[in-house]
Amino acid sequence: MQAEFSGTLLIDFVIGATLVEWAVLALLWRRKQQGLPPSSLSWMFLPGLCLMLSVRSAVLGLPWYSVMLLLLASGLTHLIDLRRRWVR
Repeated sequence: MQAEFSGTLLIDFVIGATLVEWAVLALLWRRKQQGLPPSSLSWMFLPGLCLMLSVRSAVLGLPWYSVMLLLLASGLTHLIDLRRRWVR
């Protein structure tokens, strides 16, 4: 059980599951026009994906600035998403 939680395997699985979820929700939107449009979904999913990628980068021991840039991207995409929702 320890092997599944070591390295980036678990993070990779969560990233993959998130991307599949986005694809399924976007497909449902295209077919039935129900739910949120893919552009809104993207802004909702991006901050979380950036956070997961920053954790993955840290686990892999990548340079600190790559982790920082991904955290910055997460914060900025979160602010953009909030701004898009607030203006409506």
